[in-house]
Amino acid sequence: MSCELVNAEPHLLVVEDDTGTRALLTRFLQQNGFRATGARNGHEMWDALRSVSIDLVLLDLMLPGASGLDLCRAIRREGTIPIIMVTARGSEADRVLGLELGADDYVPKPFSRAELLARIRAVLRRGKAMVTAPSGARARHLRFASWVLDTARHELMAPDGAAVELSGAEYAVLLAFLEHPQRVMTRDRILKLSRNRIGEVFDRSVDVLVSRLRRKLSAPEEASELIKTVRGSGYLFAAEVSRE
Repeated sequence: MSCELVNAEPHLLVVEDDTGTRALLTRFLQQNGFRATGARNGHEMWDALRSVSIDLVLLDLMLPGASGLDLCRAIRREGTIPIIMVTARGSEADRVLGLELGADDYVPKPFSRAELLARIRAVLRRGKAMVTAPSGARARHLRFASWVLDTARHELMAPDGAAVELSGAEYAVLLAFLEHPQRVMTRDRILKLSRNRIGEVFDRSVDVLVSRLRRKLSAPEEASELIKTVRGSGYLFAAEVSRE
């Protein structure tokens, strides 16, 4: 029983080159109910990801060798593990770039420990929020333009049957569109519908996620037809959606 309890604790990987900061963060996380492993650079990060099961990566931007942005891009190519970028570079442009490369949230330094904990827990909740929805509250399969979104498995299937990987935030935004098709939704509305999945709430985060979805939903010209920009208002998902 005790082994099951230990394994239930989310395991976080702290990628930070500063020894003191890395030690403080890992100790703080352990004191707040998480398992935590530290890594100094990309090499140690990949060693950890390949040797143990990691639930979330806290990724510094400025690292020796491969930068945090490069590592974020590489992690996202490999899968959908949640990523929170933690860095002293906190401008909107940096946050947008981090989201564009696949980060789920972006925490600028200095940050309060309470805020960091809240953001970690919010990102970790992204997979649980849909799974714990009441039975019958949401259709299992949402079909649109020969695509299928499986809401139980959080999988998107392309018309040719290939699986298309989505980050937690991408899944949340796509689900918001599919549950409200053929109607204009403001950015604020999309953020509210996706609030359990998107940590950093600012208007351009929606634009970045929509851009990422368009790239994944077939050819750019076809995807732009699925998700239309309504100038001055927001976005509209143009396809018809069937529920099963």
